[in-house]
Amino acid sequence: MQTICKASSAMVSLPCSRGRSELCVWPGMRQLCFRKGLLYGFMQLLSVPLKSLRGAASRSLGVSQFCSVSKISASLQIELVPCLRDNYAYLLHDVDTGTVGVVDPSEAVPVIDALSKKNRNLTYILNTHHHHDHTGGNAELKARYGAKVIGSGIDRDRIPGIDIVLNDGDKWMFAGHEVHVMGTPGHTKGHISFYFPGSGSIFTGDTLFSLSCGKLFEGTPDQMQSSLTKIMSLPDNTEVYFGHEYTLSNSKFALSIEPDNETLQSYAARVAHLCSKGIPTVPTTLLLEKACNPFLRTSSTEIRQSLNISASASEAEALGVIRHAKDTF
Repeated sequence: MQTICKASSAMVSLPCSRGRSELCVWPGMRQLCFRKGLLYGFMQLLSVPLKSLRGAASRSLGVSQFCSVSKISASLQIELVPCLRDNYAYLLHDVDTGTVGVVDPSEAVPVIDALSKKNRNLTYILNTHHHHDHTGGNAELKARYGAKVIGSGIDRDRIPGIDIVLNDGDKWMFAGHEVHVMGTPGHTKGHISFYFPGSGSIFTGDTLFSLSCGKLFEGTPDQMQSSLTKIMSLPDNTEVYFGHEYTLSNSKFALSIEPDNETLQSYAARVAHLCSKGIPTVPTTLLLEKACNPFLRTSSTEIRQSLNISASASEAEALGVIRHAKDTF
């Protein structure tokens, strides 16, 4: 693996191809560089996936310098682009063809800046759902680059500039990469997630966050439970790229209802450390989320006792109670 260190305020590069071992480790710390006094080598103490170089945080976290990592052999690269206050957009770059896509561009300017730094064009815009903080950059990016906008058929009338309609179960090709479209309603009726099986990555928008799920604006607990179950059926080492940096606040709620979960305790401490340094918590893994995320742990006896959920309540009913408790936390 070759690393490329650089300073920037727009994005962090995350290599997407990887080995399939469940436990990944950081490359040698001599290969990493952080500027502006970020302590050399401190991340060696943390257990994080190889792909998870936590660099540029959102503007609200105030980090302007970071080190990006790439794999020479990787054919698909993922670059995190912080937007608005706590949103994440993701640039997808196919090394072999030069094809570039962006997932959920909240606004155009950070994406344009990220593309300009590497002199790249934009081929596709992928939207997980219709909310403006995930589609706000569509019109300007489409006008500037001629990019095709991709979204859910259910949201065809609510996604600006939509060109290509995809639905649950569809398969679509991003350059040479097969993309499985998963209908994941709950947050919205037409929410979809984009799963790249070849690289073991899924873009979940506002359906699944680290340690939480999206608010049920248009859907029901049953729909959200079904969507999360569908995502959980993917391999445990699938890496999850979510739409917002909510992990610190999510960890506080999770600990309040499952305080004896030792894996959660450890992860919450790591999250607090990352956020104190202004470092993103994306991506997470399904393996970690299954061990810590209360919305994936609706059968947990401790959680049910904490929230007075009957042992006979269904998982969807439990999720509804957990979601209400989170909304009022």
